Amino acid sequence: MKKWITLLTAMILAVALVASPAAAADKKMVVGSKNFTEQRILGEIMIQLLQKHGFETVDKTGLGGTLVARTALENGQIDVYMEYTGTALVTMLKEKEVITDPQACYDFVKKADLERNGLVWLPMMPFNNTYCLMMREDDAAAKGIKTLSDLSAYVKEHPDAIRFGTNEEFYARPDGYKPLQKKYDFKFPRDKIIKMTPGLLYKALNEGDIDVAMGFATDGRIKGFNLVVLEDDQNFFPVYNPAPVVKKETAEKYPELASIFAPLAEKLDTETMTAFNYAVDGEHKAVKDMVAQWLKEAGLI
Repeated sequence: MKKWITLLTAMILAVALVASPAAAADKKMVVGSKNFTEQRILGEIMIQLLQKHGFETVDKTGLGGTLVARTALENGQIDVYMEYTGTALVTMLKEKEVITDPQACYDFVKKADLERNGLVWLPMMPFNNTYCLMMREDDAAAKGIKTLSDLSAYVKEHPDAIRFGTNEEFYARPDGYKPLQKKYDFKFPRDKIIKMTPGLLYKALNEGDIDVAMGFATDGRIKGFNLVVLEDDQNFFPVYNPAPVVKKETAEKYPELASIFAPLAEKLDTETMTAFNYAVDGEHKAVKDMVAQWLKEAGLI
C-alpha cells in the first residue's frame, strides 16, 4: 500500500510540474499604448498589475497614435490598451453630440463599443485628460487672452501674429483643430501652423518658437513651464477619461481583469497623473521605477 501511495504522490507531483508552466503560459496579455508619456505610464501600470496577478506580459507600449493602437487591438496584435472616452466617442463611434459628463460619456461608449465592435471597457479612471490650447502665462496676460473665444477675437484682429503648434493627429482629428476653429470661428493662416511631435510642442512654446499650442490637460509641463490653459468657454471638447479596453473574448477568458484594474479608479486621480507626467518629462524619471514605487505605496502590489 505504501508503495502505491508513494507512486501516486509522485505521479501527482509530476502532473503538477508539467501542468503549471502550461497554465502560466496560457495566462498571457500583450499590453499596448499610444506613443506619448501618459500612455506609456498607463501601459506600465497595467503591465505591473497584471504581473502581480500572475500574468505573463508582453510590452508593446508606445505603438503610435490612436488609430494605430486601436487597430492593433482589433487585429489581435495587442490584448489591452488604455483609451479615452472622448476619443472613442468622436473618433471610433463617430458621434456628433459632445458628452461633457464623465460617467454619462463612459456609459455611452461602454455600451456602444460593445454592441458595435465587440470591445469591452473595463473600469474608468477618474482623471480627465482633455485636449486643450495653451499659451505662455505672461504672453496670454499681455494679449488679454483667457478663453478660446478671446483667442478667436485676437486672431481675427491680428491674423499673422500667432504661430500655432500642433501634432499631426490633433490637426486631423474630428475633435481636433479643424472643427475647433469652426466652432470658435477663427482660422490660423497656413504658414502659421507648425506641426511637430507632442513632446516638442511644450518646449517650443516655452522657448517662444510658437505662441499657442495644443496640449493635454494632465501634462505636468503646463505647471513646470508656467503655461496657461485657455478656457474652453463654448464646451467644444468632450471629456477624456481613460479605461482599459479589451476584446469581448479576452474579457470572457479573464473575467478577473475588471477587479485587477478596479482599484485604479480610486487611486489614479488628476493630481496623481499630472505629477507622474511631470516626473517623467520634467524630472526625467524612469517610467518603470516610478510606477513600481507608486503601486507599492498605494498598496496595489
